[in-house]
Amino acid sequence: MRAPLQQIETSGELPQSADAVVIGGGIVGIFAAYYLARGGLKVALVEKGRVGAEQSSRNWGWCRQQNRDARELPMATRSLDLWDSFATETGEDTGFRRCGLLYLSNDEMELAGWARWRDFARTAGVTTHMLASAEASERGGATGRTWKGGVFSPTDGTADPSRAAPSVARAILKLGGTVHQNCAARGIETEGGRLSGVVTESGTIRTKAAVLAGGAWASSFCHQFGFRFPQASVRSSILSVSPGAKGLPDALHTARISATRRSDGGYTLAISGRGRVDVTPQQLRFSSQFLPMFLKRWRSLAPGGLQGMRSGHEALQRWRLDRPTPMERMRVLDPVPDRATIRLTHARALELLPALSQTKISAAWAGYIDSTPDGVPAIGEIDNVPGFFLAAGFSGHGFGIGPGAGHLVADLMTGSKPIVDPKSYDPRRFDASAWGKVADF
Repeated sequence: MRAPLQQIETSGELPQSADAVVIGGGIVGIFAAYYLARGGLKVALVEKGRVGAEQSSRNWGWCRQQNRDARELPMATRSLDLWDSFATETGEDTGFRRCGLLYLSNDEMELAGWARWRDFARTAGVTTHMLASAEASERGGATGRTWKGGVFSPTDGTADPSRAAPSVARAILKLGGTVHQNCAARGIETEGGRLSGVVTESGTIRTKAAVLAGGAWASSFCHQFGFRFPQASVRSSILSVSPGAKGLPDALHTARISATRRSDGGYTLAISGRGRVDVTPQQLRFSSQFLPMFLKRWRSLAPGGLQGMRSGHEALQRWRLDRPTPMERMRVLDPVPDRATIRLTHARALELLPALSQTKISAAWAGYIDSTPDGVPAIGEIDNVPGFFLAAGFSGHGFGIGPGAGHLVADLMTGSKPIVDPKSYDPRRFDASAWGKVADF
């Protein structure tokens, strides 16, 4: 079963021109379109399938500052404020609430790492509380265990992956923008070396500014016009259970299992970092750049199968703009979940949180998490096509920082003062000299 997702009706006829075009209706693209439209631009968003249907509805829903990479922390902080203000501005409900996130551990090294991050976060004005054993065990009372320690981040929270992107799409429509589902972007056109249009299966939109927020499809799309964007995807499998469990934290992370309360009162359950690497031509192409990351995560990653090859999102083929592309043959990436992971996740959850015995599995699904070699997204203008921007490679962090990333994209496209310093996200950092560099936090 696919991850739960609200269905929405969007725009019909494609406009002949627009001030800006957004390619991709995931959380980053949809927020980019919202902030562009809010700024008064005529915006058209094209999505090959349904708004929010890929990783934007398949994640945990966490909106966090805790344990963020130093380069992402400013964007995470601004995003929390934007999640708050979006509801006030639009009257739309993304399910966002600052419920706080609870981390528990019996590993001294893990606790020491969290303490180091706490010290770093103080320099950035972020509040996070280290928990001694007694308080960690009290906050984690639903486990019935004694814990050595933990962390509670009170200003962090969660939003609802099933409704967030559709809610933002409705806000775009209210502002006069257009959102086109089942309309794949096939490529771009240029005049005098600059972007002049976005070619879709339904026609060409004349524009001087566009952003590719295509998630796991971004690298293969960039390959069509000669831009080398290293990207690799990991297939992650998670499940949800029905309402019925009482007394559980809203959002809990441990090394063995993580649980998040859903809007319907049920829970999403997952094992953090666990996934399968499905072999694809693109994986092989960028293998040398991703080897350090894969080696670092070898305990949690396992070889996959041929699903990625069949899905077509990491192909190296060049496609024609007047014929159907791989995006039209695979409207929604909906990989089969790893059954062994689903069984293990459920068993661990029942062991750690006995109250879940009152629930039943309601759904299980998988999604492709698109990553960059350093785990930080690429956001910025593409040098060889002025006017064309990239916002991809969010490495499993995109949902929570979606509002800030979308705002930054809109700022860069309009020449406004950036909401955060964009330097750390520049796509040009993936030159050979930048391979393997990862921040400590």
